Amino acid sequence: MNQPQAQVDNKPWYKYFWPWFLICVPLTSMIFTANYVKLALSGEDSLVVDDYYKEGRGINARLDKIERAKRLTITTDLFITDNSVSVNFLTGAPKTGEALNLHFYHVTLDTKDFSVLLTRDANGIYRATLPNDVSGKWRISMTPLDEVWKIQRTVQLPQRQPFSFNP
Repeated sequence: MNQPQAQVDNKPWYKYFWPWFLICVPLTSMIFTANYVKLALSGEDSLVVDDYYKEGRGINARLDKIERAKRLTITTDLFITDNSVSVNFLTGAPKTGEALNLHFYHVTLDTKDFSVLLTRDANGIYRATLPNDVSGKWRISMTPLDEVWKIQRTVQLPQRQPFSFNP
């Protein structure tokens, strides 16, 4: 009896699918890892503080300024449009009518941070023009020029109507 012999496939290894598949999986993983390492090393940690002790002491000083604003019973309404900002003091307005600093701190990108100087108009409302687009999440703080008190709040902008901006 003559049995048929099994056909032997004599193709070289590189003409098969599975060796290439098994090579591509770790190779792809290595490429992604190299990109992530490059991204991690080239990025700047702009929001990370090096001197924690000094920063902690500064936080205590800022909390004292917020407490002073509470003792002065300062209450305001803040209205931000596309290119302007206005602050209406309901109580505790500065008696001298001095200008105020309004600082905008972006919550993740310190390159977007900026400040404006608010000046009082004849109606007692403090106004300024915004130099940048303020869409997104911001930490806003307001201080007088001598920085004896401080009001701060984190808000999502834009908002269509005035919102309370109190200590």
